[in-house]
Formats: sequence, C-alpha cells, structure tokens
Amino acid sequence: MKSVRRFDGKVDDYARYRERYSPEILLPVFRQHCGLTPDWLIADIGAGTGMLSDVFLANGNRTIAVEPNAEMREMCRSLHQDNSLLEMMEGTAEHTGLPSASVEMVSAGRAMHWFLVERAMAEFRRILKPDGWVAIVAFGRTEEGHEENEALEKVLREYSEDHTDTHAGYKVYQHLEEYLTRDFHHEQLLSSMSLDWKGLHGIVMSLSASPLPNDAIYPDFERALRALFERYARDGKFVLQTRYWINLGRFAAE
Repeated sequence: MKSVRRFDGKVDDYARYRERYSPEILLPVFRQHCGLTPDWLIADIGAGTGMLSDVFLANGNRTIAVEPNAEMREMCRSLHQDNSLLEMMEGTAEHTGLPSASVEMVSAGRAMHWFLVERAMAEFRRILKPDGWVAIVAFGRTEEGHEENEALEKVLREYSEDHTDTHAGYKVYQHLEEYLTRDFHHEQLLSSMSLDWKGLHGIVMSLSASPLPNDAIYPDFERALRALFERYARDGKFVLQTRYWINLGRFAAE
C-alpha cells in the first residue's frame, strides 16, 4: 500500500512532464522480436497515466491498463476518454483481476521495481496465453556517468524521505532473464532531454522521492534544485541524459 500511495499528489506533474515512450522506437522492437500484431490483447500493469499503453494503442491494440493508484487511474481515464481501445481497471501486479490465459502480452513500464517480483511473475504467467510475451520497459534518466545526472541524484537523496539511492530498486531489471528464460531479448538505447526550468522542476516533482510542496523541507529542496539548474543549464536548458531499457521474453513452457 505504501508504494501505491507514493504518487499521491504527483499525478498532474507525472502526466505533464514525465518522459514519454516513443512508438517509433518501441513498436519496431516489439514487432521484430515478439511478432506483435494489432490483434493482440495487451495487459499493461502498473499503467499509471497510460504512457506505455499509448504505444500499443498507436499500434491498434486493445489494451487493458491495470493500475492500483486511484489518482493515476482517474488521470488515465481522463486522458483516454475518447479511445475505445483502452480499458482501465483497478488491480495490482500481484492481483490483476484478469482471467487466466486471457492476453497475448503483459507489459510494464517504469513500474517493475514497485512489484513483489515473484508474485508478479506468477500472476503474469497466469494471465498470459500459451507462448505469450512479457515486455518490461524502463525509460528515464541514467543512473551514473554524467555529471548533471549524478548531481541531480545527490539532491534527490538529500531531500528524499529515506536518503537512499533513488535507483536502488532498479536492480530488478538486471535479473529479468532469470524469469523470462525463453527468447529473452535485452537492449539499451541512450538519448537525452533538453529541459527548461519548468520542465526540470516538473519531471523532478513527478518522482516518488521528491518532497511535496506542503512538506516542511520543500522550500530548501526547491532552492537546491534551482541552484542545480543554474549551475548546469546552458542557454536556459538543462540536459538530462536518458536511457531506454527494453526487456522482452517468455516463460519456460510448462
């Protein structure tokens, strides 16, 4: 429940500023390695505001967006109210509420580190049709290797509730092949985003580690973030290094 509520009060910034998944980047990968076609039914788990769902919708796939956070579900419904291909439902990765053997693909974008992995993988196997695919995609700032990114991480650690590595949970992405033992495919794509102050502030405020404006430490946090922007911005733009982390695979045959 704690992880479900971590995005309360952050949904507007999340929907407006978070990094968007590109259909032009992801769909060719899904088609080549999984054989994705528009007639597949997709279960997008931990769907948030529907950003990864949008990739499948662009391909003409009927998509079920499963999301436990009420504010996220409401935003997702609002953003997709005119798209009949998307169905929104309450559920978790461990208890989706979907029928057994009902979907051709399970996807999760930027959410796997919130799941109880063993139970989630068992649930994915249950709801997948025989030979169905799992697509786990993370897209966002890189963890290390760029001064601006590392400086931002230091600010987030200093002002987060537990002062720990905000990427610590991402280690789960390094072990997906242990679960998806058949036809596993992994690739990384590096890129960057050029952000003005409003864009950087919006992305940072959408992160679960950031304090909310009504928190006592928020004024100090915002000053630290502003100082970071002023230090690294060139011509009013802060360059954030980003990475796609794409993982595709199937469960071993039973």
